Amino acid sequence: MLDLDRLRALNAVSEHGSVSAAAETLGITTSAVSQQIAKLERETRSRLLERAGRGVRLTDAAHLLVRHAEQILALVTEAEADLEAQRGCVVGGLSIGAFATVARGLMPSVLRTVAAQHPQLTVQLHECDPKVAVPLVQRGDFDLAVVQDWANSPLPLPEGVQRQHLADDAAEIALPAGHPMAGRAALALRELAAAHWIGAPPGDICHAWLADTLRRAGIEPKVAHYASEYPTQLALVAAGLGAAVLPRLGRGPLPPGVVAVPVRPALVRHIYAVWRGESARRPAVQAMVAALRGGVDTVMGAPAGHSGAVS
Repeated sequence: MLDLDRLRALNAVSEHGSVSAAAETLGITTSAVSQQIAKLERETRSRLLERAGRGVRLTDAAHLLVRHAEQILALVTEAEADLEAQRGCVVGGLSIGAFATVARGLMPSVLRTVAAQHPQLTVQLHECDPKVAVPLVQRGDFDLAVVQDWANSPLPLPEGVQRQHLADDAAEIALPAGHPMAGRAALALRELAAAHWIGAPPGDICHAWLADTLRRAGIEPKVAHYASEYPTQLALVAAGLGAAVLPRLGRGPLPPGVVAVPVRPALVRHIYAVWRGESARRPAVQAMVAALRGGVDTVMGAPAGHSGAVS
C-alpha cells in the first residue's frame, strides 16, 4: 500500500522543483524528504528522481505517480473536511496568505477574534502578493488566502478555487501638502496628466493596474519611483517627489506633508477570501471566513455585496 506521507513528499518535489523547497513547504528537513522518496522508490520498485545538474528531475514513473498522488491527496483533503464538518468542531491548523495592507489593517483584529472564539484552532499568517497566494491555495500549501483585484483588472482564479467577496476598498490620491490640488474636495485622474507617480514595482498587480487605469484616462504613466510598501510611497510623496494611489484599508495615519484626495469616478479594489473547493465544508475555513467578514464590517463598515456563506 502506498504511504500518504511519501506521496505527499514526491508531490511537493514535483510542485516546488527541488527537495529543499519541498522540505521547506512540508516543514521537515531535506534529509527527511530524501528518505521518504527513497522509501517510496523501494515501495514502488521504481526510480523516481534523477540528478539534473545541481538539482533533481522526476522520472517518467514519478510523473505517473504524481498524477495519481494529486487525486489521492485531494480526496484525502475532502474526506478530512467532511469529517470535520460532521463533528462540527473548529480545530486543527490553518495556513493563510494575505497581501500587505490586509495583513496590516485587518488580520491582527481577525486573528485575535479567532483565537478567542476558537482556542483549539491554530492559525499561521503569511504576508504575500495575491499572484503568489492563489497558486499556493490551489496546491494546498495555504488553506485560505485574502486577495485583491481592481475593477478593470480582475484576478483570475484557477479551477477548483472558490471565493467570497469581503469588501470594496475605495482609493484616493496621495499628494504633497503643497500641491495645487491638495485642498480639493475631489479630482479626476485626467487632471493629473502631468504628474509623476510613485507606484509598486513592475510585476506587482498594483503596478499593472495603475498603468492600465492611467492609460484608460488618456494619461501615459510617468512613474518616477517604485516602492512595494505604502508607507515608503507616502514618505516619497511627503518629500514632494510625486503622487500615489492610496487605498483606505491598512493605510494608518498619513505622515506630515501628505494629503489624500478622493477621485471621481471612484477607484475601487475588491477584496476576497479564496479557498479550495474541497475545503469549503471545513468548520475551520468557515469560521475564518466569518471572522474575516466580521472584521471588514468593523474596520471598514458593511461592505458592498456583503452576503453569502462559504459554499
